[in-house]
Amino acid sequence: MKNTFKNSLAIALLVAGFYQVSAQKKDDNIGTEVVNVVKPYSPTISDAFKVKETPSFDDEETANKENIQYNIFSFPVASTFTPSKGRAANVEKSEQEKIFSNYVTLAAGNYGTANAELFVSQNVSNTDYFGGMLRHISSQGGIKDVTLDDKFSNTSLDLTYGSRTRAMRWNADLGYQHQIYNWYGLHPTFFDDATIYGIDEKQTYHNLYFGGRLALSDSFLKESTLKFNRFWDAFGSAENRFVVKPSMEFDIIEEKFNANFILDYISGEFDKSFFGGNSYKYGFTNVGFSPSIRLQKDDLTVNAGIGLFYSIASEGGDNKFFIYPQVTGTYRLVGDLMIFYAGLEGSLKQNSYRDFVDTNFFLSPTLAIAPTDQKYDIYAGLKGKLANSVSYNIRGSYTNEENKPLFKHNGFDDDNANTEGYTYGNSFDVVYDKVKTVSFFGELKADFSKNVSFGINGTFSSYSTDVAKEAWNLPSLKMGANLDITITPKWYAGTNLFFVGERKDQFVHSSLLIDYPIENVTLDSYFDLNAHVGYKHNERLTFFLKGNNLANQNYQRWLSYPVQGLQILGGASYKFDF
Repeated sequence: MKNTFKNSLAIALLVAGFYQVSAQKKDDNIGTEVVNVVKPYSPTISDAFKVKETPSFDDEETANKENIQYNIFSFPVASTFTPSKGRAANVEKSEQEKIFSNYVTLAAGNYGTANAELFVSQNVSNTDYFGGMLRHISSQGGIKDVTLDDKFSNTSLDLTYGSRTRAMRWNADLGYQHQIYNWYGLHPTFFDDATIYGIDEKQTYHNLYFGGRLALSDSFLKESTLKFNRFWDAFGSAENRFVVKPSMEFDIIEEKFNANFILDYISGEFDKSFFGGNSYKYGFTNVGFSPSIRLQKDDLTVNAGIGLFYSIASEGGDNKFFIYPQVTGTYRLVGDLMIFYAGLEGSLKQNSYRDFVDTNFFLSPTLAIAPTDQKYDIYAGLKGKLANSVSYNIRGSYTNEENKPLFKHNGFDDDNANTEGYTYGNSFDVVYDKVKTVSFFGELKADFSKNVSFGINGTFSSYSTDVAKEAWNLPSLKMGANLDITITPKWYAGTNLFFVGERKDQFVHSSLLIDYPIENVTLDSYFDLNAHVGYKHNERLTFFLKGNNLANQNYQRWLSYPVQGLQILGGASYKFDF
């Protein structure tokens, strides 16, 4: 009965509280009321249930929410703060230099030197263009202690017509070059005045070429080039060369493939041999195919390929097949600061009379022409940046070449029946040998500011030959340096210095009556200091002054061929548009 009373009292209080909350808004004075609840105690165990986190309210009072209205009263606030007006910062802006499409340069100097250049370009339409370049440099000679004529002349004309569109780029080229040089490198102690007076030392070279280039944007045919050269001289020598180089690039399974083809045909003839014998003909057709694949993963890039060449000798000799490794790779050790690179490459190089003349103007027109088999060139190096404006490159290599061309002095033979102007010990021959070369190269470039740039490089080489006693006329050390300065917007200047180490050659004097010893000659090393200064009078007209061999070194680039001393050249350049 005690428990029953307690339960009845609790229920009564709960009900009273509920009615009090519900009715509070209607009437604040709810009065009093006594409720007795009597029920027998019969305990039961109810089913387990989970209390809902968000109970539902179905009663009408809680479902209807009252509308509350807010009123905002705004009024002005007095302020005495006045913000200052902003001003744009002054930025130093350099005046943009106008670009002209054409220019002409005229200059003259001592030794009777004349230099002229004319460049013209014109847009024919929105896509097509035309360009032409005429260049001439000549000197009337006057080298000290030279008995033969040492003047020279080099004139060339190059024309091009092309088109550029999104889908295709092409151009067609045509040109002609005329050169005059003299075999002035005579050893004066062997000849009297009458013999010297009777020597015709003049040589004239001609080169006519045409060619073209085609590149397609949306095609596997990346780029194709072709060129034909007709080269001849004043002694009946003539050479034809035709080169075609198509290249393809395409992707297979996210890898990039490249395929380079080459067809290199050359044929030529020399009118006579050095000793006046019959003419000599040569001809080679080299066909090459070089496929490669580029593999790239993170900082490592590898180009793995192979070179396949077949050489056909059309004027005697054997046809040969060559296989060369062509593998290169780079690895970024520290981003752009340090990049390691290496390679193993080989190739079949076509040699030509014209290429030899471009290196040495004083060759006799009695050469043997053959390709060079570069079996391999193994190299490795590091390149990168020491700072944002300073870059470097160091490299070591080992090269093995079969039939490497070397320039060697022809010497003089008292009994030579050939009396042309190149047979008096004043010309050079090309000899071939197996040469292995170990070389080290280093380069440093720095842009200290937008107005000052500097560069220096050097190459040390060591040669080993198979037949020849020395690697004729190949220097063991070559160095170069340059400095360019923009002094003011009107004035600029620059200088460059190059150094060439000792070279080896021979002077052979042959005779049936006297046994002359072979004279092994070591050509002294030399350096050449050049400088220039210019003044921009306005955006069109510029005056300049150049100085070559400022140290007035009377060095010999080739045996018995001293160069001009101190050379001063002054002139002007004028830019214009049509």
